[in-house]
Amino acid sequence: MSKTARLYRMVTPEHLCPFGLKSKDLLQRKGYKVIDHPLTSRAETDAFKQQHQVETTPQTFIDEQRVGGYQEVRVYFGMKPADQQGTTYTPVIAIFLTCLLAALALNWSTNETLFSIRFAEWFVALSMCVLAIQKLRDLYAFSNQFITYDLLAMRLVPYAYIYPFAEAYAGIGMLAGLSPWLVSPIALFIGSVGAVSVIRAVYIDKRELKCACVGGNSNVPLGFISLTENFFMIFAAIWMWIR
Repeated sequence: MSKTARLYRMVTPEHLCPFGLKSKDLLQRKGYKVIDHPLTSRAETDAFKQQHQVETTPQTFIDEQRVGGYQEVRVYFGMKPADQQGTTYTPVIAIFLTCLLAALALNWSTNETLFSIRFAEWFVALSMCVLAIQKLRDLYAFSNQFITYDLLAMRLVPYAYIYPFAEAYAGIGMLAGLSPWLVSPIALFIGSVGAVSVIRAVYIDKRELKCACVGGNSNVPLGFISLTENFFMIFAAIWMWIR
């Protein structure tokens, strides 16, 4: 006997509900025949919600029992919630892994080898550029999070707005092979201030904070990852002089 589910989801010229599409996809992957009921206007949607005394759509019914929205359907099938819960290192892992692979690809296409000094330089520079982009996406949100732990930004708020541009400049300067005199002082300065700030906030004051390294409003814990970003800049600055 085939399993069936009724799905009511909002489908109007102005709005196509993403959770309705996800509910339909999940039900089909679980072997259900979906009887789809698109709600094609705001009035039709409001009438449905009033009739079934629900506040949101989509709504799924299995065996004539209301299961609920997309998250409730996931719970019905014994799955974890789809949205991000609590602190996570996922954004940082994604950035570093992508930059690592990009550096390997560049090194292979240029030198026909995977690992070399140039690979390490590209990895650090690309990581700095991508992390800077994350901050520049929303400078206001970044600054709000950054000034809660950076020692210089606490005393000089405009520094929080300058920092992402300085990080981007240092990364691009490394990729371009600019003179150490033009790049190293900036990378060394922002990296050193950042490292001291993180050590003070996390390891001395024992504060539990969110890191602004991947932009404002992130759920990345302040700590080792933040230190890694700052050490990247410090080591890059020193290496440029040694090289």
